[in-house]
This record gives sequence, structure tokens and C-alpha cells, in this order.
Amino acid sequence: MNRHLLPDEIDLLLDGEAGFGVAPLKAHVRQCSECAAELESARLVVAELETLPHLAPSPLFAERVMAQVQVFEPWHVAVLDTARRFVPQSRLARVLATAGASSVTSVLTLLLVWIGARFDILTMLGSSALDRAQVAARALLGDAIAGALGDPATGLLSTATGAALLATTFVVAIVIATAGLRAVATSSRRRVRE
Repeated sequence: MNRHLLPDEIDLLLDGEAGFGVAPLKAHVRQCSECAAELESARLVVAELETLPHLAPSPLFAERVMAQVQVFEPWHVAVLDTARRFVPQSRLARVLATAGASSVTSVLTLLLVWIGARFDILTMLGSSALDRAQVAARALLGDAIAGALGDPATGLLSTATGAALLATTFVVAIVIATAGLRAVATSSRRRVRE
């Protein structure tokens, strides 16, 4: 070898490793006084370290460290852990929970079958509720427009063209207001930076 030993090679000699790569290292130490001094210095450090008392961390050390570490948990693991918290621990409680869940599932299934068989009644009730909601929404919108724009605007709402014109005007007003607020915010940010 025409170079000095590297730190990991000195560690191999300190650990008493055996193998085909260790023999050339030992031969180099016998010939190189600088590497022999490095090896002896490392042996002294190891001997001093061995005389130091072995300290063990407190039993709660790992918990305190892990409490400060942000651990990434995949979503499916989080869902399974949450579900496991709701599963009872005792066998009797699991049997009772399964029986209860089966009962609720059976009742809901029968209810859905009954609703499916009576779908015509459900459609009639749904359309009636939708009609009432539309009438109430029109009345509320008419009152709001009459309060904001006056009674002539309410008459305009009753025609399809007038309703489209009012809706378009409302959307344009919102776009203009948004653009104005954005411009004010941008100019105030520029002033703050300057």
C-alpha cells in the first residue's frame, strides 16, 4: 500500500476483524510508523471509552422523543386504526355489536325495498315538495327584488326575458365588484411593500 490507512480501515483493525482484506492492513501498520501511531491512539480512545460508566436513558425517553416527531400515516392506515377503536374488545360485546348492526341493516334494507315498491308515491311527494320549494323561492326572490329595485322590477321578473336580464345584471355586478376589490387589495399590497 502506498497510502495511509483510512478511518474505516483503522476501525476494522480495532474491532479485530478477520478476512482477506485485513492482512495487508496489518502489514502496512507494521511498516508505517504514522499509521501505527494512529492505530495506537485509536486503541487508547477505545480503552478510555470502555472505562466510562454505561448510561441508560430513562424509560420514557423514547416516548418523549416520539411525541415531538411528526410521523406520516397513510390515509388507509388511519381509517383502519379509527375503525379498530370502535370494535369492542370482548367477544360478547363484538357478538352484540354484530347483532345490532345486522338488525339495523335489515331494517334499512326492508325500508329501501318498501320505498322502491312505492316509488310512484315517492315521486309524487318529491315533485310536490319541489313545486312548493320553487313557489317559495320565487316569492322570496320577488320580495327581495321588490325591496331592492322596486315593484316594476318584480313585474319584469315574471317574464322569462326579464328574469334572464336580471340574472345577467346580477352576475355582471358580482364580477365588477370582485374585480374592484381585487384591484384595491393589489394596490394596498404594493403600498405596503414600498
